[in-house]
Formats: sequence, C-alpha cells, structure tokens
Amino acid sequence: MNNKRKQVVLFIRGFITSILVLGIGYAIYSNFIKDKGATASTGTNLAPNFILIDLKGNEVNLEDYRGKGVLLNFWATYCPPCEKEMPYLESAYKDYKDKGIEILAVDVGEPRILVDQFVSKKGLSFPVLLDWKGDTADLYKVQTLPITFLINEKGEIVDKITGEMTEEAVRQHLDSIVPK
Repeated sequence: MNNKRKQVVLFIRGFITSILVLGIGYAIYSNFIKDKGATASTGTNLAPNFILIDLKGNEVNLEDYRGKGVLLNFWATYCPPCEKEMPYLESAYKDYKDKGIEILAVDVGEPRILVDQFVSKKGLSFPVLLDWKGDTADLYKVQTLPITFLINEKGEIVDKITGEMTEEAVRQHLDSIVPK
C-alpha cells in the first residue's frame, strides 16, 4: 500500500472515530447531564407552567387556572386539521365554560396579525395564546399539530391527544376534566 493511500485510510478512520465519540458524548449529555426541568407527561405530573401573551396583549399564566379543567391545544393557522377542529372547540367552549372548564389554544410560531385574522374569521371566543419562539411547545414536547393536553383541576396532565379531534371527542374529553 502506498503512503498516500495509508494517509487516506487513517484520515477516514480518525474521522469516523471522532463522529462516534461526539455522538456518544452528546447522548450522555442529553440523557444524563443536561438539566431537563419540568416537561409534560401524563399521569400525576403537574403540567409545566408557562406565561404567554394572548391576542389582547395580556399575560396568561397556566397556574391561574388551577381549580379548573383545562384543554390545552397547540395549533397553527396553516394546519388543516387544526382549522377543522376550531369550530368544535368553540362550540364546546360555549357549553363548558360555566362548568369550570377553560380552553387555551396556543398558536405555535406565527405572527399576531395572522393569528388575529384567523381568530376573527372563525369567531373564536376562547383564549388564544401566542408562542412565538416555540418555547412552550418545546416544554410540552410538541412535535406535530394539533396536539391537545387535558389538565385536571389539580393541574395534572391526565391525557394527551395527538391529531384532529371530532366534536364528539372534544366533548368526551371535556367531560373527563370537569371539576368535581
């Protein structure tokens, strides 16, 4: 084997070894060392708190809804399944808001003007919150839209629904978190 070929083989081996070491290092860091903080999961874990701005410019703090059942829906205007379920959420909101239920719709990453136009066009009356940077979506490990978290009156996440819901499904889920 000539000298140039040996150098290429050594370079490739070194490169592959470096990538493997970096990959293992990252896996160790992300799984064991990195501070994960509170993240969303179902069960007896409290829903991670957040403070977001609504379309009127008011701060909305999830902890302020303790004592109520909360349907927390992550969505975007460009998402056809999200758009399809909005009238179902609106209809249910009108029927359940006096039963201790709150619907919070978190738009992920879109400008206020776009979201405001969508909300006006659809005639939505429940609170719509803006997660411009996607920090709250990251906190809840949102990977697809729509995704909905059901939070009971104790502030615990009791269920997570991925994908579009029918009107019947929305109402069944709300029935499950009506405060006792």
